[in-house]
Amino acid sequence: EVQLVESGGGLVQAGGSVRLSCAASGFTLDDYVIGWFRQAPGKEREGVSGISNKDGSTYYADSVKGRFTISKDNAKNTVYLQMNSLKPEDTGVYYCKAGLSFWGQGTQVTVSS
Repeated sequence: EVQLVESGGGLVQAGGSVRLSCAASGFTLDDYVIGWFRQAPGKEREGVSGISNKDGSTYYADSVKGRFTISKDNAKNTVYLQMNSLKPEDTGVYYCKAGLSFWGQGTQVTVSS
C-alpha cells in the first residue's frame, strides 16, 4: 500500500522544539520532491519547507527560516522537519507531500504561549 505518514506533532511551549517525521511506504521518497505544508485554523494551507530529490537543495518560507530544518534519511525512507524556537503562530496541522499531489494525513502541532 502506498502511504505517507506524518508523526511527531503535539503540544509544545513557545520557544520549544519538535521534530516531525514523514515516513513513506510503498514507494521511494527520494524519487520525489518532498514538501512540508501547514494549515492553521481558518487559514489556507501554506508551504513551509521543501527538499529536492535531484540535488538536495532546500526551501524555507521566510516565516521559518533559521528556525526549521528539513532533512531526509533515504535508508529509512523518511523526511524530517526539525522545528526550533517555536512560536504560537506555528500552530497548525502539518502535512508532507510527495511530488505534485500525494499527501499524508497530517499531524497537529500546537504551540502554547
